[in-house]
Amino acid sequence: MPLTDSFGRVHNNLRISVTDRCNLRCTYCMPEEVVLMDRDELLTFEEIVRFVRVAAPLGIDKIRLTGGEPLMRRDLPRLVRMLCEVPGIRDVGLTTNGILLSIQAAAFYDAGMRRINVSLDTLDAVRFRQLTRREGLEQVVEGILSAKRAGFAPIKINAVCIRGTNECDVVPLAHFARQHGLQLRFIEYMPIGADAWERDKVYFAHEIMEQLERAIAPLVPAEYYDPRAPAMEFRYTDGGGEVGFIASVSRPFCASCNRLRLTSDGKLRNCLFALDEVDVKGMLRSNAPESTLADVIRANVQAKWEGHEINTARFVKPLRTMHAIGG
Repeated sequence: MPLTDSFGRVHNNLRISVTDRCNLRCTYCMPEEVVLMDRDELLTFEEIVRFVRVAAPLGIDKIRLTGGEPLMRRDLPRLVRMLCEVPGIRDVGLTTNGILLSIQAAAFYDAGMRRINVSLDTLDAVRFRQLTRREGLEQVVEGILSAKRAGFAPIKINAVCIRGTNECDVVPLAHFARQHGLQLRFIEYMPIGADAWERDKVYFAHEIMEQLERAIAPLVPAEYYDPRAPAMEFRYTDGGGEVGFIASVSRPFCASCNRLRLTSDGKLRNCLFALDEVDVKGMLRSNAPESTLADVIRANVQAKWEGHEINTARFVKPLRTMHAIGG
């Protein structure tokens, strides 16, 4: 039986956070001052792999490692290798801020990983410091180029656009992506971070698209464009590559969501904005039967709501911020 919720959505995508630690403090993700988890609260690599071995026969075949900043978890390529060996897992990816990527890219590739996403919201050092509250732009760029040299393809760049802050970076980021053969994806600013979210600060996907078409070239849907997917994929008509838009606010993709999330401290969440979560760490550490874990996973998916309701008065912001859930 596929891993299906009450709305008929089939789930095959598991996002696993490996740490709540991060070497940046992006305003839309993490507070400047934060109490971090004790390291013994984090799932071990063996516990993570055991969970995946239970989830894979249920239909999970795609894994993405997140954080915090996942590269701050020591010896992470070992986990990648372990996950790639799980029967049924066909894709293990990573989302990183890129600060530590240049020294680890080759190790991840050698471990079996082929796809990587790097978060980069600006190429301007001053705005980078404003958004992340840290230095590091040069390291991020070098990390991206190191991943390309290591053989990663595709490399996706995730850029969050905030009105009044970095909409001026849309075109420079697009030129950078086109120059280096990267897949750029713009993400609408969401109410999940540490700051007080204001809808007026959302720079909408259609505005970004119009800006790109004015400055670069017309955009048409990519041949593989799937309207059910989180990202709306387009290609430049001048042959200069592709660009995607994740319009979580203006075009929620809840109706086709296929994701589950496992937090670094072992909580299973069926939505980024979920208000409830299930503790599976205790079951993993008490050697609960695999059938029990499988039943918990199925129940969590079955209980998934229709959508996050960002655009309604019923929306309730989760208590956890992005860094504690997993990006």
